[in-house]
Amino acid sequence: MTSLGGALYLAHERADRASASAVSARPGVAALDLRAILDAPHGGDQRMLDNAFRQVEKAYYKPINAQTLLTGEQHELVAYLKAHKVLAPAIPRLVATGDEERDIRSLNRGLLDAQTLYGKQTSNAELTQAAIRGMLGSLGDPYTTYLSPAEINSLEESLKGGDFGGIGVYIVQDPRNKHILVEPIEGTPAYKAGVKVGDRIMRVDGHDVAAMKLEAVERLIRGKVGTVVSVVVQPHGKTATHTVAITRDQIQVPSVHAEVKDGIDYVRLADFGQTSYDEVRKAMLAGKAKGAHGYILDLRNNGGGLLEAAVQISSLFISQGTIVSTIDRVGNRDSKGALHEAIGATPLVILVNKYTASASEITAGAVQDYKVGTLIGTKTFGKGVVQSIYNTADGGALKITTAKYVTPLGRDIHHKGIEPDMIVEQPAEAPIINTPKDLQLQAAKAYLRRIARR
Repeated sequence: MTSLGGALYLAHERADRASASAVSARPGVAALDLRAILDAPHGGDQRMLDNAFRQVEKAYYKPINAQTLLTGEQHELVAYLKAHKVLAPAIPRLVATGDEERDIRSLNRGLLDAQTLYGKQTSNAELTQAAIRGMLGSLGDPYTTYLSPAEINSLEESLKGGDFGGIGVYIVQDPRNKHILVEPIEGTPAYKAGVKVGDRIMRVDGHDVAAMKLEAVERLIRGKVGTVVSVVVQPHGKTATHTVAITRDQIQVPSVHAEVKDGIDYVRLADFGQTSYDEVRKAMLAGKAKGAHGYILDLRNNGGGLLEAAVQISSLFISQGTIVSTIDRVGNRDSKGALHEAIGATPLVILVNKYTASASEITAGAVQDYKVGTLIGTKTFGKGVVQSIYNTADGGALKITTAKYVTPLGRDIHHKGIEPDMIVEQPAEAPIINTPKDLQLQAAKAYLRRIARR
């Protein structure tokens, strides 16, 4: 289960589709701002490419030059074919005319050339995906991309709370050295097998994971309930490794870890998914019932999630007013207001760091603007755009940046981040969080104790 990096709107498929594989702008879900989803095309590869072109031109949050999209398709097809041992792919340069239908025919011609000449060396489906990836990638926006069927299924699973067959760990990738680190969830097979916070995964079922992406490691770990997975781990701070055999089970991943200690209710939120609001609300109310005199919402390393979840969670602390406003490329503003569900969790501290992003920044920014809480930590990531997800015919999806957002006071934090009210420097390593070495958490508790003595 990984952190999700985005603020998403949820877009639902038609009722006749059994799986809800369409989402709109987060990774974000809950009672979301529902957007009309792109109907799954019923034609072939070219129809899928046509719809992708039209959708990105219509929905992207900035004006688009058609030539950029055509050039992106051609470059990616060439690169993809070279990676599959085609030495000199004959994919001609495509020229945009400004007429949508003619430009789409050019896109189709580039894909058809690739499929006709090289389809047997790869596959038509893979070439179509490469064409779409190239077209979207040409925008230079890391959040606008094509998601394969496996990737969109993983995203949906994360947003729904992660009900799947696995071992019960959060996994993260250290941005400095790319090590895959784990944090076991209490009571799960990994926890019972002795896996510890900060353990590094070295191998899974004999596969060296050193050069793998996080998603690939997740796929290796997950599997049929009742089967055994062999994991080689290296404990944090150690050089020796050992092998752990873990029997997979049905895992329901919570997005919240909560504890009340010394009168302070500490709630750590991993992502903004469909269940996050209920989990945070329950944890905060449980703290109140136990007589908590201070509250900490830990959003460190939280890469975001559903925009609606951010609005809901912010509404626990903000009684009325705008929580966030999204602005599309023609300037249309859509403001999301507080839901009048504040629970009086005060005084409040929100912990943030450089990996606090997107939906997390929506909540942090709103709390700071309304002065209903104090932000402690380091400057946030600075992702001030939201994405919508549109299904494609192959079971994948287009993830397109459709708007930017601003805080209640109109702050645009994209590429800027949010400066906390109290800066406390600390490495962002997962093994430090909620341990005696956690200086930011200690600072938050000290601040709340000072408030309580006044």
